[in-house]
Amino acid sequence: MKSNEILKKDIIEKETQVKDYLTKSNLPASDYVINPYVGCPHGCKYCYASFMKRFTGHKEEWGTFIDIKKCNKKINKKKLENKTVFLSSVTDCYNKFEEKYELTRKILEDLVDVKCNLNISTKSKLILRDLDLLKQMKNLIVSISINTLDESFKNDMDNASSIKERLETLKELHNNGIYTVLFMSPIFPYITDFKEIIEISKEYIDEYWFENLNLRGDYKTKILWYIQENYPNLINEYNDIYIKGNKQYWNNLSKEICEYCESNNVKYINYFYHKKLVENKKGSE
Repeated sequence: MKSNEILKKDIIEKETQVKDYLTKSNLPASDYVINPYVGCPHGCKYCYASFMKRFTGHKEEWGTFIDIKKCNKKINKKKLENKTVFLSSVTDCYNKFEEKYELTRKILEDLVDVKCNLNISTKSKLILRDLDLLKQMKNLIVSISINTLDESFKNDMDNASSIKERLETLKELHNNGIYTVLFMSPIFPYITDFKEIIEISKEYIDEYWFENLNLRGDYKTKILWYIQENYPNLINEYNDIYIKGNKQYWNNLSKEICEYCESNNVKYINYFYHKKLVENKKGSE
């Protein structure tokens, strides 16, 4: 099933009560995460967050349900001072239900005067609704995920804003003085053209982040089937990477990204070795 077919289905909505919005983070670049929702109607085919189904009792297909997390407890602002907060790690805090429930906006209203480093990640143009609050944040980074300029490929992979809308959103954020990151994630081997994406966007991007496509669980089979059906000329390469575990492609690409960015004065972070970064963080705590 294509993601845009999921979009035609009714999304199952459920309100849930939680004790706290703040969760201690294992991510290498954040101390706390806030996830206002469980599930995400963007329905990304490659979404690692689909593992959340195991902890919530959902049997439905990823992308067809959304839990709206209500919380009576105020965010502990003192706890967040000089810390890094990430919105969000297992959902998109600006999914289409945010327009209705405004959980993310309420959270931002609480955080606007906190001396923390806030990192918001999204694929939605809806973030522009909250420009008034974002412009008040002292230490804010907004990252928007883009891994292709091909709208057809994007539509096969997710139900989020179009690539054109995401680029326009990044430009608008940048023009309003907000630090913008184009998060090139996940990079699909032999499909994502990182140079092309940088060249079209570099005038309004402050920094680029790179993350490779990791395949595991149920979506590994789905993605490999998609490649077989739509890019049959690449299936041997994908099998080499994801079945045989050959890391040479990523090693070569990592070097190429480094050389290109440094020679073109492009600020960047490479998250290819995410697992190692997480392990290093745990070891330093």
